This record gives sequence, C-alpha cells and structure tokens, in this order.
Amino acid sequence: MNEEPGAVPAQLPGMAWLPLGLGLGLMLALTAYPRLLVGADGKADHLAATLACWAMAAGLTRGVGYVPANAWARRLLSGPASLLALLLAIAQLRLGLDRLLG
Repeated sequence: MNEEPGAVPAQLPGMAWLPLGLGLGLMLALTAYPRLLVGADGKADHLAATLACWAMAAGLTRGVGYVPANAWARRLLSGPASLLALLLAIAQLRLGLDRLLG
C-alpha cells in the first residue's frame, strides 16, 4: 500500500490512561521518596531502579499516545511492558531476583 508522504493514518493511537497513570505515579513517588528503591541491605538496588525507570518511561511514552515505528521499541515501550517492568522491580526489591537467577 502506497501512502502519500505526510498522510495522516486513519486512526491515531490516542492516550492510554492506565500506563500514563502508572508512569506519572512512579515519577512522583520516586521523586518524593527515592528510598523506595533501597534494598533490604540498606543500599541502592540498581536493578530495581533500572526496572522502575523502564516502567516509568514505558508508561509515559505509551500513555501520551506515542507508538514507536520500530518493532522492538514498540514492545519495550508498551503498556504491558510497563506493567511487567514494575512487577519485576517489586519482585527484585522483595525477593532479590538477581540472587535467585544468577
């Protein structure tokens, strides 16, 4: 299918309120209380921080309605990816997944 340059797609993705809320909530919570990402040993948990930032970025990206053209970026910045990253961050803080997996 040949499309004219600059043609607008039939339907734009639109905002996704759940991922947007998750992204905004994480942004506010981690800014106000960064100690949420401290492990049981009292030190910063870098894996949990990475996963939480991924969840926040994916939630904000998909939440505002941006859907990347690249397939990998589209998967990594989707609503389900945001939820998965948040659950993995919580599991890392509670269970220490890095010690269980490696």
